[in-house]
Amino acid sequence: MVTTVAHLYPWDVVGDPAAVERVASLGVDAVALAASYHTVRAATPFHPSRRMVDARHAAFYLPVRAEAWRGKRLVPAEPSWMDGPDSYTAASDALRSAGLPVYAWTVLTHSSRLGDAHPDVAVRNAFGDLYPYALCPSNDDVVEYARTLVSEVLEQGRPDGIVLEACGPLGFFHGGHHEKTDGADWSAVQQKLLSLCFCAGCVRRYDDAEGLRALVRAGVDNAATSVEEALGPQADSVRSVRTDLSRSLRRELVGLIRSTSPSTRIAVHATADPWGTGPFATVAGGVDADVDVLTLTCWPGVEASLPAIRALRAEADVRTAAYVLALPPKPADGDELLGEWLAYAEAGVQEFHLYHAGLASSARLDALRHAITGLTKSLQ
Repeated sequence: MVTTVAHLYPWDVVGDPAAVERVASLGVDAVALAASYHTVRAATPFHPSRRMVDARHAAFYLPVRAEAWRGKRLVPAEPSWMDGPDSYTAASDALRSAGLPVYAWTVLTHSSRLGDAHPDVAVRNAFGDLYPYALCPSNDDVVEYARTLVSEVLEQGRPDGIVLEACGPLGFFHGGHHEKTDGADWSAVQQKLLSLCFCAGCVRRYDDAEGLRALVRAGVDNAATSVEEALGPQADSVRSVRTDLSRSLRRELVGLIRSTSPSTRIAVHATADPWGTGPFATVAGGVDADVDVLTLTCWPGVEASLPAIRALRAEADVRTAAYVLALPPKPADGDELLGEWLAYAEAGVQEFHLYHAGLASSARLDALRHAITGLTKSLQ
């Protein structure tokens, strides 16, 4: 049974003959390898020829085949910063040669490049502000894009598993390179209100879109203490719209995977929060899809993560994975990592997805190795 999964980018492996052994030495059961990924500036602390990669836009790390994308409005870009169009396969083959199963880490609705080019399919908040990084699945073009991505990952990448990230709409939070929103001191509730989408596709789904827009604006500016308080009598219907969007995309993609490649293991990034947006899409109201594992973020630490674990486990009778951080602000301390992971295991987590084996220093890899060894012994 899979217990630990290390995350990697293709460039962590391609061109580095020592990479596979370095990852295998951690003792992980599998690797989640980026097949479709958003903009990132990533350190490569061990690569023989570079120390960082500037992935300037979202890209597909398998060939963008004309026959697969012909006639489709949204088409991913190839990564010009890689030496070829199929770095995913090169990295995957190398990892598998060492006996490591490879999961295709597939980011779905996060692409500033496509949102900039097609603003009508991007999330727009109640004030009319556009979030170009966030493709909204209320639009058929976005669903078709996600379907084609997944189809191409399965056909070309032939992964042992697939990790679906952003399987639903993103919202206010982005964490861009030059993000300057912290000083507004918007609460978690205000950020959730700023995440409610008013693109044309979403507006058509609301009973009273203009009335809702006014309620959301007032809730943001008057610092409502809950989304339900802000939305009043519209809260239930709006919640249904938001959760149905993620559920519909999830069912569409999981159904596609099961019909195309039934044995492929499916992990979905998830949250039980009905107002949740971002990489971890809401599964409130039911998963309604044949997934193998739901992965929730545990980056905030034990105190914040334990209630989220309990909520997700109450929402769905599905294997639970913790997405755990081995990078700053976490210290390079294997005992501290292990203590945190064991707290999650005691709360019912059965699997640990480790971020990130390619970005971590030697000291952090040592800490990961120590924690993985301790976890394995504890769970035997």
